[in-house]
Amino acid sequence: MRNGIGRDFEAPGRSVALGIHGMAATSHPAATLTAIETLKAGGNAMDAAIAACAVQCVVEPGMTGIGGDCFVLYAPRGRSTIHAFNGAGRTPAGTDAAALRAQGLSAIPHNSPHAVTIPGAVDAWCRLAADHGRLPLARLLEPAIALATEGFAVTPRVAFDWATCRDLLAQRPAATAAYLREGDAPAAGDVLRFPALARTLSAIAEGGRRAFYEGPVAAEMVATLRAEGGTHTAEDFAAAAGAYVTPIRTHFRDYAVHECPPPGQGIIALLIMNILAAFPGSGDPLAAERLHIEIEAARLAYAVRNAILAEGSPATGDRLLSPGFAAELASRIDPGRAATDLPSFAGPEHRDTVYLTVVDRDRNVASFINSVFDTFGSGIVAAESGVLLHNRGMSFTLDPGHPNTLAPRRQPMHTIIPGMMTNGDRVAMSFGVMGGHFQAMGQAHLVSKVVDYGMDLQSAMALPRLFPVPGTPLVEAEATLPAAARAGLEARGHRLIPADHPIGGAQAIWIDWERGVLTGGSEPRKDGLALGY
Repeated sequence: MRNGIGRDFEAPGRSVALGIHGMAATSHPAATLTAIETLKAGGNAMDAAIAACAVQCVVEPGMTGIGGDCFVLYAPRGRSTIHAFNGAGRTPAGTDAAALRAQGLSAIPHNSPHAVTIPGAVDAWCRLAADHGRLPLARLLEPAIALATEGFAVTPRVAFDWATCRDLLAQRPAATAAYLREGDAPAAGDVLRFPALARTLSAIAEGGRRAFYEGPVAAEMVATLRAEGGTHTAEDFAAAAGAYVTPIRTHFRDYAVHECPPPGQGIIALLIMNILAAFPGSGDPLAAERLHIEIEAARLAYAVRNAILAEGSPATGDRLLSPGFAAELASRIDPGRAATDLPSFAGPEHRDTVYLTVVDRDRNVASFINSVFDTFGSGIVAAESGVLLHNRGMSFTLDPGHPNTLAPRRQPMHTIIPGMMTNGDRVAMSFGVMGGHFQAMGQAHLVSKVVDYGMDLQSAMALPRLFPVPGTPLVEAEATLPAAARAGLEARGHRLIPADHPIGGAQAIWIDWERGVLTGGSEPRKDGLALGY
């Protein structure tokens, strides 16, 4: 990977960030600053990641929150022995898919209490801070509490996304009071405060996970959900617990790429990389012939995902990551023509998550993702505690024969996937790509551009993006895609349509062990930055 030396400094863009002692990359300036300040105060990468994520739960409330879920990869001292933590919540014990089908539902509505699984993020933070952090949890939550209490200025991309959710937030008085101002979404530069959320964060700082999953905060969340028709109970919240899991991996060129196992779609990112491994990349990274291969590989891999991916699915083991299976899928790709027998991977649309990564002086590496799934989740807010509840449960299907069917005490298929890449026994890159379903394709795209094309992190993130629309011949394309690439894709049978939002968002840190240098890149479509010291 080049460190940006070949960048055209007369063209728009930004340089990669460089540092020696520590590096953080997040989608919000306040979060990146918090991470660096936490490192300088003696915290390690895990401390900094939790502190930064808590800040994002305040300043990017449409993307993430304490009412959401969390997944983490952590490499102590940058070694290839990687810890994976699944901080996803489960459905209530009283979940009844048959009752929902009897109501005439064929899918779980995005704003329904039945889309709300028990949030897992706070449990994850508490467990990870205790197991891997150096600083007390109360210290890590101080910056977020201060911003929620004293106020913060809304940044431009956050305002852009907020405005798309005005109608959702207007449906319920608690959401309206918390997130709208005189009926409208806040504009960039507006100053907001969340005193109720500040009180709940303070309670967590003092009482740990019990302050969230038991007592008055949990009681209010249960009452709020049950008033909407949910089956959630105090026992469901008290029983919430994440778990360490065994990471999965594949090899791409000279590197091993690591992901959390299912129910997350990390295995699909690895499958796409396995397919792409059959097609060497070189020359122009935006050549139509290469983009065509990436689109077709994604279509095939996502079709596999939606057919079998679920918690405990027996089909998500060696078979899915075997060279033979990847070769079988790769053989179906015609380099000159888009497939017409289109596989379907329809699912709920969403693009909303925060991913961040931190590396510290000792080269501890945190790859950390936290989400409320859809923008502003379910739109259901517990007014007194200020907790916005996610809607991850809408990823379940109501088809009783499907592996990902709705059932009691289950985790749904997850789209949020932190990534890590190793070379030998050391971490080379910590990375993640936000953007819902795009994440698996986005990770494969980023890894290929860095490994195959030698691009620096920032330049790779700035490339125009594409994403095939589920179950159709349509391909969303950002406006910056060059005309030659468009023409070449259309000549191969792809029907390009404008993307209705910027596609995805990435953060990454590269570790140069020989020179002792950290290189960071941060998504240009977001408000954040990478910063090293």
